[in-house]
Amino acid sequence: MADVNSAIYDFPEMPIDVMGLFFFAYRDFVRDADALLETQGFGRAHHRVIYFVNLRPGMTVADLLDILRITKQSLARVLRQLIDNGYVAQKHGDTDRRQRLLFPTEKGRDFFEVLSATQARRIEAAFSALPEEVREAVKTFFIEMTEPSDRHLLKTLRLDDHLSS
Repeated sequence: MADVNSAIYDFPEMPIDVMGLFFFAYRDFVRDADALLETQGFGRAHHRVIYFVNLRPGMTVADLLDILRITKQSLARVLRQLIDNGYVAQKHGDTDRRQRLLFPTEKGRDFFEVLSATQARRIEAAFSALPEEVREAVKTFFIEMTEPSDRHLLKTLRLDDHLSS
């Protein structure tokens, strides 16, 4: 039987331990939401759309594509299901009718709250074990994990507001 920890010693230049911890944290972070999504016949792509449409109501489809880095075809299928099931509403832009603006419906806001509640509790429980300055370091860590070319998206979505410049 192979030593499950051998990779940590075989690749000392790699943060194998952090990579493993990241995997388990993410797996557990999405578990409850995945189960709720499945009851609606949805997956993680639907969750991402619901999340960002609720985070920034009125965003354009083009902005969402930029954030998610998926194809129009992939988004079209997911978005169609969310619209058809009453979670997202799509409207034409006021000044440019070619723009498609996305808004959460009441049903979409409610579902967002339910999906986010378990994840928020998990984050709050983990943060409660940390001193304030370490919480800020965790947030900075996630910002630093983001591609520099995408950090403007964090500003646009106000996900980095906690940091003092």
